[in-house]
Amino acid sequence: MRTNISLEEAQGLVMALGGPVGQDWVTLTEAVGRVLSQDVQAGIDLPPFDKSPLDGYALQAGRTKEASAATPARFEVIEQVRAGGVPTQMVGPGTTIKVMTGVPIPNGADTIIKYEDVRREADTVSIFGPLSPGSNVIRAGEDVVRGETLARRGTLITSSLVGLFAAVGLAGVPVFDKVKVAILSTGDELLAPGEKPQPGKIYNSNLHSLLALCLELGAQPVSLGFVPDERGAIAERIGQGLAAADIVVTTGGVSVGDYDLVPDALGELGATGIFRQIDLKPGSPVLASEIAGKTIIGLSGNPAAAIIGFELIAIPAIRQLMGLEKCLPQKIQAVLLDGFAKASPQRRLLRGELEITGGKSMVKFTGEQSNGVLKSMVSCNVLVDVPAGSGPLKAGQEVSALLVGNLRGFM
Repeated sequence: MRTNISLEEAQGLVMALGGPVGQDWVTLTEAVGRVLSQDVQAGIDLPPFDKSPLDGYALQAGRTKEASAATPARFEVIEQVRAGGVPTQMVGPGTTIKVMTGVPIPNGADTIIKYEDVRREADTVSIFGPLSPGSNVIRAGEDVVRGETLARRGTLITSSLVGLFAAVGLAGVPVFDKVKVAILSTGDELLAPGEKPQPGKIYNSNLHSLLALCLELGAQPVSLGFVPDERGAIAERIGQGLAAADIVVTTGGVSVGDYDLVPDALGELGATGIFRQIDLKPGSPVLASEIAGKTIIGLSGNPAAAIIGFELIAIPAIRQLMGLEKCLPQKIQAVLLDGFAKASPQRRLLRGELEITGGKSMVKFTGEQSNGVLKSMVSCNVLVDVPAGSGPLKAGQEVSALLVGNLRGFM
């Protein structure tokens, strides 16, 4: 088993452990947040016919070449077609059909003039200037051509994509199954939120933070609750998670103390160790193991370290299981709005909030940076990546950063 490895090596190892889970077919109302398991093509042109983008009159533009305020071109209105209808008449040189938005362009017509740009008297309209052929006409296939690939395998389905699928007549799409992620917290000190405070005890935030992160990802969380620092109890609960989920994530019990018993529990289950500890602050106590093709990731029990470890180690593995094309957090360059006074002998990730100012990416720190502080995670959407051996950081300095939280995958 590898020890004290880099973040990138750890990410590569956990992503190599498993590919996408099974496949399903879902209706469009169930599709948002899922991942396509196959390419999806359009079966029709969009729009399927030449149509009007507005309420107006369909006519032949050539008849308006000499039109002016003094000598308007006049057309006889021979039909009116509402949305959803189809013209039954053919437009000739001196005739016009009144059409509503979305109506097919009548045969013989080559342009549409806005309703408000004509003067109508009885069944005649007057036009006071020349028109260009093709103006105000949306052509068939202008948006999507039949056979065009709308989205490829591994694409996360958004609300806009659902709308596009519906527009070409698809009732449902092929997707990967939702990934089930089992979350377990360990520690004698833990209380459930809502319980009465007790001396030496703390409320279990990790379980709820990570379950919520699973929901944000579009994964299906499976709560394993929390157990005391007892090897047998930990092993039993991890076993339950392996039976119920595609991947198991634990918090607490992965360092080198007397009561850090997750590695022993995994040994009892017959797990194969992949790595233990990454060269990073916060959250260096991380481990990954594998049992029968399923991954177990053990994270620090410190709240901020647990969330950061989940973002950087567990989420890439989960996104790989989801079938997404892009699994790793995106890297950006940004300028610091404030400084950080400490040196960084070890590679360090600092919690920050991204701001776009004058088209430039700027980062301000969100507060206290120690492993156990949770408040500074609330507005954190970027982690400033400080190389080992760096001195204090200064305002105005350019830095590398990783997108997390509510910016994950969106830039």
